Amino acid sequence: MTLRIDRRSFVLTGSLGIGAFAIPGFAQTLNRATGFTHSVASGEPSADSILLWTRYIPANGDSVELRAEISETADFAKIVGAGAQVTGPWRDHTAKITIGGLAAGRTYHFRFVAPDGSLSPTGLTKTLPEGPVQRFRAAIFSCSNLPYGYFNAYAHAAARDDIDLAIHLGDYLYEYRTGIYPALKDVVPGRRLEPADELLHLADYRLRYASYRSDPDLQKLHARMPMIVQWDDHESANDSWEGGAEDHQPDEGDWNARRGASIQAYREWMPVSDEPWKAYDIGTLATLFRTETRLLARTKQPDIAPLFKQADPIAALKAFRDGAWADPAATMMGSQQEDWLAHAMRASVKAGQRWQVVGFGTIMGQTVMPPAAADWISPGSAKPVRDGIAAGIAAARVGLPYNYDNWGGYPAARARFLRSAQALGADLIVITGDSHNAWAYDLAQDGHPAGVEFAGHSVTSPGYESEVKVDPGIVAAALIRANPELKWCDTSRRGYMAMTLTPDRASNDWIMVDTISAPSATARIAHSAGVARGRNVMG
Repeated sequence: MTLRIDRRSFVLTGSLGIGAFAIPGFAQTLNRATGFTHSVASGEPSADSILLWTRYIPANGDSVELRAEISETADFAKIVGAGAQVTGPWRDHTAKITIGGLAAGRTYHFRFVAPDGSLSPTGLTKTLPEGPVQRFRAAIFSCSNLPYGYFNAYAHAAARDDIDLAIHLGDYLYEYRTGIYPALKDVVPGRRLEPADELLHLADYRLRYASYRSDPDLQKLHARMPMIVQWDDHESANDSWEGGAEDHQPDEGDWNARRGASIQAYREWMPVSDEPWKAYDIGTLATLFRTETRLLARTKQPDIAPLFKQADPIAALKAFRDGAWADPAATMMGSQQEDWLAHAMRASVKAGQRWQVVGFGTIMGQTVMPPAAADWISPGSAKPVRDGIAAGIAAARVGLPYNYDNWGGYPAARARFLRSAQALGADLIVITGDSHNAWAYDLAQDGHPAGVEFAGHSVTSPGYESEVKVDPGIVAAALIRANPELKWCDTSRRGYMAMTLTPDRASNDWIMVDTISAPSATARIAHSAGVARGRNVMG
């Protein structure tokens, strides 16, 4: 059987439909499922190969050999590529098979065949183009917190016929126990998930993936197009870094064991290779770079909260600004990946690729808290919100950002990356997620343009509007006034980005869904921005 949380079955029967998330024993239902339990997916596209994913559990729960087939037609009259893999409980019954020998820029149908002859659902995938390319479009997602609402952004993108590739920049799922984020009162009916507890062990992470991957809209998206994925923090724990996480406590066991479990489950359940970072050539049009900025080499994020307990907080902030904050040893990627990325971007520029597109988990654009944010605080605001805004305003007075979990906490590493791009003469586009809000930045270094950043909003996770109860237009205007790199933002709506590359121009649409509280595939473009090749600023 294919375990699909589909809307029709929910309406007709109320079981194993979307309502299954709220049914006690859903975890047991997931664990008892047999056959092809979670449809199909594809990823890691190149000009002549593609990685195919599925999950299959035989009735005896033992190992099984699966065969993957690729065809140019839906009837599979001619198989143009095939492969096989043995899977079993040691990898949670998932299978990933890379098939080569394919034609460039071609759409293919694919499926898996079990030993008993049963077939998986059929998926569509597409290889990357080769040679001159006139247009390429990618849908870009981040921050998909299932209990907060429906994955309507996935539904909208899956229904389009003009998307060549999906990109997910992280927070594909969230690790919290039920009732933490969101609080129980904010859980959308029918969007409960498993396990109920926080994810700590391999079995926990596997079950949470099984829960998420039962969502019908996520299944449709994966079955409709290839996806390039990278993790951010919530695939492990909030604000994670190499040696720990803000959300990992001493009584929760060894961090390295938890980190290893999260990585293993991710590599089992996602259509991604085991390479931590990778480059993808889109013909002669662009090179897309998948990076890792969380678990392998990131140093611990700075924390300015203790500075406000000192006798002179402003003096303490200035000392931090001139000392620890600027430490060149603080890194997102580590020296090995920084070196790889610099060489890979150099090769892209030297080869004549028109664009260098780098995906990071978190925002790179410089962002400080505007003084006007003091007016956003209402008497009913929670104390952490009041304290956070006050701290951000104070930090801005001495030139410091308010977010140290993104590139704002690693200024020397940011400068190294941007200076490298400038020295190479790269046409740099940075794409990012994490913040839950939508942003467009002109990135600069040493007073000169370095590239542009298209920063995406969330699929469901709440943004500023959940904590700041003022007109979002007022919030956006104040942020733009206070931040020269910031050219546009939206702090109140959910959705995804659609980036279009052509030889002479790159553009981005920020697409907002109408709602996440009910199923709907209706969305609209809220803003568009673009950059001409050779300019490195939007316009």
